[in-house]
Amino acid sequence: MLEYEDALGRVLVAMPALKPERIPLAAAHRRILAERIVAPMNLPPFDNSSMDGYAVRAKDTTGAAVGSPRPLRLCGRAAAGETSPVTVEEGCCVRVFTGSPLPPGADAVVMQEDTRIDPAQPGIVLFTDSAKPWENVRFAGEDVKRGVIACEPGQELGAGRLNLLAALGMTHLNVGTKPFTGLLASGSELTEGGQPLAPGGIYESNRAGLAALIAEAGGIARAFPLVRDTLGETRQALATAFADCDVVVTSGGVSVGEADYIKSAFTDLGGKVEFWKVAIRPGRPFVFGEWNGKFLFGLPGNPVSAFVTFLLLVRPALRRWQGAVETGLPRQTGILSEAVSNPGDRRHFIRVRMDAAGAVRSAGGQDSHMLGSLASANGLVDVPPETTLAGGSQVQVLRWE
Repeated sequence: MLEYEDALGRVLVAMPALKPERIPLAAAHRRILAERIVAPMNLPPFDNSSMDGYAVRAKDTTGAAVGSPRPLRLCGRAAAGETSPVTVEEGCCVRVFTGSPLPPGADAVVMQEDTRIDPAQPGIVLFTDSAKPWENVRFAGEDVKRGVIACEPGQELGAGRLNLLAALGMTHLNVGTKPFTGLLASGSELTEGGQPLAPGGIYESNRAGLAALIAEAGGIARAFPLVRDTLGETRQALATAFADCDVVVTSGGVSVGEADYIKSAFTDLGGKVEFWKVAIRPGRPFVFGEWNGKFLFGLPGNPVSAFVTFLLLVRPALRRWQGAVETGLPRQTGILSEAVSNPGDRRHFIRVRMDAAGAVRSAGGQDSHMLGSLASANGLVDVPPETTLAGGSQVQVLRWE
């Protein structure tokens, strides 16, 4: 049985990076960048005004005040997207707007609120406040300089990075390819939703939750029909899934029961089991294996165990496959509102609910079949074996929402 970090390390080392694909920038949200972007231009591309107002020579406004305004002659106008047709000379000003290129000769912008117009003096602007050199001016390249690295491969393309790349004129990006991920649920007791339940039957739920987690991890989920507990049907289901998918994620059939056939069916196909069992709770009976450059992740059948082991071991693998540098769940510091205990001999990833103020409390019952507490949880707290964390303790919460 492997410790969690050892299991995760072996999974990540095994993951290949798929060939990147080139897609429109507009379709790249949450994708993993597969190229280094060097800024092809300055941002801003030119000196420009940060205010609606007037471009001036700062020294021409020296001493300006509400009681003793300084008059300057209005010599021109430059809207955003236009260059000034005139040079700002002594005693002159040019009307500008936010984003207007700074006219030649100007070294400051006085905002509109610090000026007034006297109807009796057409063509004259009265300045009621002085300007310092380069006040209200955005300099070319002060945000991003041409030639610097704007984005690195392995970074996730969130809204902010996409905004930056669009401003640099990018229209298409090379990103990691989404892995096709098959979902198999094993168990003769399982019934598809909408069908009548036989005595002793339960509705299958793991594929729905795992498909959502696969999508959030950047993969493309494909759910296959339910698999009854026979070696032949399990072997055929695995073969069918591997034929169409890069990764196959199963739930159920990986423990030590007489009807647990995932491992034996996988090895019958020629697959190699890399490890079985991880020293965590929930989720000890976890299988990882490789077959012809494709990978099996065998999760426990209990829904909470399947959910948690996916987050801890499969999600990082899918992200690494796409080339991500950061593969783990985001961490957020919180404060326990109540004590949480782990009397067992394995690390327990306890389901918790963290509120907006950072208060953390147990999401409810921690047994591996309890979907009610899973539905209300939004994080995990890693509690070492035989440990109680007191209320008021600072903890790191692994967040998935």
